[in-house]
Amino acid sequence: MPTVLSAGVPIRFVDEGTGPAIVLVHGFASSLTGNWRATGVIAALVGAGRRVVALDCRGHGESGKPHDPAAYAGTAMADDVIAVLDHLAIPEADIMGYSMGGFLTASLLVRHPSRFRSAILAGVGDMVNQGGPDPERGERIAEALLAPSAEAVTDPVARTFRRFAERNGNDLVALAALQRAERFRYDPARLADVRIPVMVLVGREDALAQTADRLAARLPNARLRTVPGDHLTAVNADFIREVLAFLDEVSPVARP
Repeated sequence: MPTVLSAGVPIRFVDEGTGPAIVLVHGFASSLTGNWRATGVIAALVGAGRRVVALDCRGHGESGKPHDPAAYAGTAMADDVIAVLDHLAIPEADIMGYSMGGFLTASLLVRHPSRFRSAILAGVGDMVNQGGPDPERGERIAEALLAPSAEAVTDPVARTFRRFAERNGNDLVALAALQRAERFRYDPARLADVRIPVMVLVGREDALAQTADRLAARLPNARLRTVPGDHLTAVNADFIREVLAFLDEVSPVARP
């Protein structure tokens, strides 16, 4: 896969298809392969006549995996997305982020509104409303990632994150550093200034996105859609249909 250096960290990405560009940002402890390739999202978008740019976020997949929390702090991870778009000379794109990628997407909409035509915030809810992740929750997850084993973790949510991270073959030290970083912060009141079309898309059984309705209400040009599934199973055929229908409406492909 091609690579771009972003503040000294190699960021791997794919660039496939032709047509209106959409950038895909995966969730925590996942990758562009796990979140978008294996689920059929990339193939569906390319098949619909779209150019797909998907990256492995720093700390994930085939991108660099710093062990210092400072490498993930502030706008570093959002800056990686802009670095990829700049490298490819893409001035404006649609964007979709899942879970952690949804936080990144929200922060990008606030900080770089001119770079995006539309956005899909998927698998997200309350923490986007709060303007970023909960530091106490992040510390619990970091401790779980560094524990001797998943069985040693008593917090059930943190244990789930640990098992998911292990299953995907992640660098647990890098992911713990990410969780301990002060990242993705923005003033949630600024979401009211986001004028582009936005779809908030979540699984109906997703316990991590129960306040998605409040998030959609904050955005002046947003709609809320739900699909079957929980946080780990919502990226499914229904999810893909909702994504394609939304993009066809707000960012149509030119037809001969």
